[in-house]
Amino acid sequence: MRFTKMEGLGNDYIYLNCLEETPEDLPALAVRLSDRHFGVGADGLICIKPGRGGDFAMEMYNADGSQGAMCGNGIRCVGKYVWDRGLTRKECLTIDTAAGPRRLELHVLGGAVESVTVDMGPVETGRPVRLEAAGENFSVVPADAGNPHGVIFCPDPEGINLARLGPLLEVHPALGEGRNIEFAACPDRGHIVLRVWERGSGITLACGTGACAVFAAALKENRCGPGVEARLPGGVLTLERRGENIFMTGPARTVFEGEIL
Repeated sequence: MRFTKMEGLGNDYIYLNCLEETPEDLPALAVRLSDRHFGVGADGLICIKPGRGGDFAMEMYNADGSQGAMCGNGIRCVGKYVWDRGLTRKECLTIDTAAGPRRLELHVLGGAVESVTVDMGPVETGRPVRLEAAGENFSVVPADAGNPHGVIFCPDPEGINLARLGPLLEVHPALGEGRNIEFAACPDRGHIVLRVWERGSGITLACGTGACAVFAAALKENRCGPGVEARLPGGVLTLERRGENIFMTGPARTVFEGEIL
């Protein structure tokens, strides 16, 4: 079975071409391959499948085998995968996800995709929830970017002990369900800084849906303008609100290819 390792801002996934055949027990396969010591090493597994109305479909699994509905960095790499391998020559295409279809615009340079703009659709935000974890009080803004998030604004995301707080907040009963958790700051109206604890994967270098969730929460609280640069440990995403939808632009890169014996 051949695979491709790809990353968007260091958020890395193992990609399988499942257009004709899909391996058995994908959750278990995701766990085995994502292991960074005994497997390929990744934040999860993404299978590229025939579209259900769109051009292609993506099916994603986190490193712990749980299935995710949407991945902003992962879907950009799907666009690069299908273009660079000649599976499409459309620079604007639709990818079906468990959270619904997402439209992509591929930015091609020298015959290969360098970056991708994704119409992430509207991101819903709720009222802040006040809760306690590890003896500290937090105000968490629930957000839905195709998957559930909890946004916490703070003066310095770098100073947060994410490894300690992330697991507690992810499953906090006050939030109603397992969530990705973002600690974020808005140093000015054109920039967002954030760190992410991803449910099923832990601390990751970047999260596209997480950046969109923070952007939507910041817009709601008038912390930023309608266009920002979102800085994550793995790099920078450009986010823009157009009407009710959020558009995300960022890089996509192939790391290496291999074969699983």
